[in-house]
Amino acid sequence: MPSIVLGISAFYHDSAAVLLIDNEIIAAAQEERFTRIKNDSAFPVNAIQFVLAEAGVDGNDLSAVAFYEKPLLKFERLLETIHSVVPQGAFSFIKAMPMWFKEKLFIKQIIRKELKKLGARKDLLILFPEHHLSHAASAYYPSPFSEAAVVTIDGVGEWTTTSIGYAKGNNITILKEQHFPHSIGLLYSAFTYFLGFKVNSGEYKVMGLAPYGDILNEQTVSYIDKIKTVLIDIRNDGSYLLNMHYFAFASELKMIHVKKWEKLFGIEKRKPETELLQAHKNLARAIQEVLNDIIIMLAQTARQLTGSNQLVLAGGVALNCVANARIIEEGIFSDVWVQPAAGDAGGALGAAYAAANIWFKQPDRKSGACDAMKGCQLGPHYDTAAIKKLIAPFGAAYKYYNDFNELTRFIAKEISKGKIIGWFQGKMEFGPRALGNRSILADAFSADMQSILNVRIKQRESFRPFAPAVIENDTHLYFNATRPSRHMSFTFKQLDKISAPAVIHVDGSARIQTVNKNVHSRLFQLLEAYKQETGHSLFINTSFNQRGEPIVCTPKDAYLAFMQMKLDWLVMGDFVFDYTLQPENNGPKERKFEAD
Repeated sequence: MPSIVLGISAFYHDSAAVLLIDNEIIAAAQEERFTRIKNDSAFPVNAIQFVLAEAGVDGNDLSAVAFYEKPLLKFERLLETIHSVVPQGAFSFIKAMPMWFKEKLFIKQIIRKELKKLGARKDLLILFPEHHLSHAASAYYPSPFSEAAVVTIDGVGEWTTTSIGYAKGNNITILKEQHFPHSIGLLYSAFTYFLGFKVNSGEYKVMGLAPYGDILNEQTVSYIDKIKTVLIDIRNDGSYLLNMHYFAFASELKMIHVKKWEKLFGIEKRKPETELLQAHKNLARAIQEVLNDIIIMLAQTARQLTGSNQLVLAGGVALNCVANARIIEEGIFSDVWVQPAAGDAGGALGAAYAAANIWFKQPDRKSGACDAMKGCQLGPHYDTAAIKKLIAPFGAAYKYYNDFNELTRFIAKEISKGKIIGWFQGKMEFGPRALGNRSILADAFSADMQSILNVRIKQRESFRPFAPAVIENDTHLYFNATRPSRHMSFTFKQLDKISAPAVIHVDGSARIQTVNKNVHSRLFQLLEAYKQETGHSLFINTSFNQRGEPIVCTPKDAYLAFMQMKLDWLVMGDFVFDYTLQPENNGPKERKFEAD
């Protein structure tokens, strides 16, 4: 009888579902991709239905369900925190209670109710691993390592905000923890808020803005000093204490005391969508440098505590590829692996892995050659018949290619001409990165392409960088990369002799995806064709989505986004769509954007 474990995350942000069978990932998806609500926090009904259907099982076949945290322990933290700041916390308590009494305290009942509709038995085992154990499990069990140091960093789980552990075989041992309210994830989010971006989704914008700040500038140096002497007390082992006089998240429904921050840094809080001043760029650089320093200290402590020469990372802060790169640069570990879905969506994966390995003691499936994430290709797939059916209502014009090599030669030539391609292939990716299955592709060597994509296509901030997809064995021709980066988890510096301005950030770095023939075969084939056409082994790979929306999931999503963004070509499987030949009534509609 196979062991079938369903992992779930929900009710904070980025809800997801994952299914493991005998410790192998069968399917995984975020709820947002189905509902089209970015970072959807709702119970992942659609994602659960998908992963069960993908595996050909129903609720009655499940061995267990694992939820990614302990709701009662989290509620305890809320009550203790509110009690410690009375009377300031009274309003927060009143606002928070309806959601807790409606959903969060009754997650077990909600799970049973929803899975009953899918055939689950009444006595189905439901497990609740702690939040940071779920993150640790998501980092270690699918990694290629049989033992490793484990570091998890995010805003907050139940109480823990940062943890260091050691993993070997089936076991994960937590060795050191940092507890709420002291959190570098919340510290970074506080700067995200002060700089005018949205908390829990705009942190990557701060990371992208940081290189525009001048590290040698007197203002930047001053900002770093103020952060380290006023906002946070950092110890040599990477532990830290926040000065809660400046933060409001423990007592109120906001991140910071704005007036105190404005006085401290000498600038006003930036309003969303307003001009970015050099002071804002310098402040982003300052917090990124402080984060880098803390991450390095934590990595050094993890090495000392565990004695391991391998590190795995998870938690939302592990999506900061600049800080990840610093760990590699420092040479603290011989190898580092980052869970590509490091945030709360990956918590669903970790919960399932924790149940399978710690509760059920499933045998290790590690091959030692590569990780178990299958290139993050774990979501819905649409064959030729499904694509035809879903685009039929639009009367779309297309050409069908029987020869995929002919298709790739044609598209490679179009990219070399400066055309912009919507690329929809195979299974949708799990996690925040488009890795070549739901991507927009374009020429990396065009001086104008970054601006065109940011301003005309994505309608977003002009400073935002784009990632290059590069043939893995050719990476050394363009970057100083010392290891593969198949999930865009690290940044590397560009080599001086190569100029690819559309993917090189202002500091000379790029968040690269190394494309392996055996992992992302169709993207690899296109890169090979592009290399034959141009002599270059890389092009831009950015997520296939409109501003404010999740990455596309279905052929319908892809076609609508293609028309709305006025991409030159859309490739879905073996179908190729020319924008100029599409019916006029399918064209772009006026859209209003909220700050994202």
